[in-house]
Amino acid sequence: MKILLFGKNGQVGWELQRSLAPLGELLALDRHDRHYCGDLSNPEGVAATVRAVRPDVVVNAAAYTAVDKAESEIELANTVNCAAPRAMADAASECGAWLVHYSTDYVFDGSGDRAWREDDATGPLSVYGQTKLAGECAIQASACRHLIFRTSWVYAARGNNFAKTMLRLAQERQQLSVINDQFGAPTGAELLADVAAHAIRSALQAPELAGVYHLTAAGETSWYEYAHFALDFARQAGVALNTPKQAVTAIPTSAYQTPAKRPLNSRLNTEKLQTAFDFRLPPWQDGVERMLSELYGR
Repeated sequence: MKILLFGKNGQVGWELQRSLAPLGELLALDRHDRHYCGDLSNPEGVAATVRAVRPDVVVNAAAYTAVDKAESEIELANTVNCAAPRAMADAASECGAWLVHYSTDYVFDGSGDRAWREDDATGPLSVYGQTKLAGECAIQASACRHLIFRTSWVYAARGNNFAKTMLRLAQERQQLSVINDQFGAPTGAELLADVAAHAIRSALQAPELAGVYHLTAAGETSWYEYAHFALDFARQAGVALNTPKQAVTAIPTSAYQTPAKRPLNSRLNTEKLQTAFDFRLPPWQDGVERMLSELYGR
């Protein structure tokens, strides 16, 4: 099997290099590759890469993810999140290849408190969400077989993430304010990569598995509770923090204004995925604790 991966140096792409390697020949690209175009701001070049490599599977782990900046860079966000996946899908269809693509809970409006199902009505609140939804629709409208994984609250030990930011701030400040009315499941890049590898093997044997799936760790939390989880772990690991536990204050989303509106409800129902591919998704705490253990050697 030949696999073509876009976005190799992102959090998910980095883990995909590990998880996909045992499946076959892997060509992993980033936007600066010298031999092939891996830059999603150039959809025509990306399509030419797919046609030149002629892979069995294309995996797209690249995206425009600067949620607030997208409000003022609409054209670039649309090119990377919609036009490039459309070009990938069309080229993959010509080659008879599968396309694996990552999307987001931001395709929903964040209302209610029920976990979103794959067939629920979408309603993105931001340019980022709108362009990611447009990318999904473009892939679905193509003739290529595809797996689209919607996820949320992604983190990894590599690069920046919410827990690491909270720990840095807690070492610098005596008080923190954290949003407590947004809910979701912190989901590790390792989990996203491992599920993709498992799903690819299954889908190649059962093409009827093509479609859209929700993929997050099990359970739910708020950013406020997530911060406490990370800070408690750090204290137990002996990390010196300037912020006492009682000085972490819960605030509503309305108190922290951003250019892009965030969904309050980022819960995703993963029953379809677990049933289709016959596996169990672990609690979000397991992955976060593993990531923190890697950082602090506990």
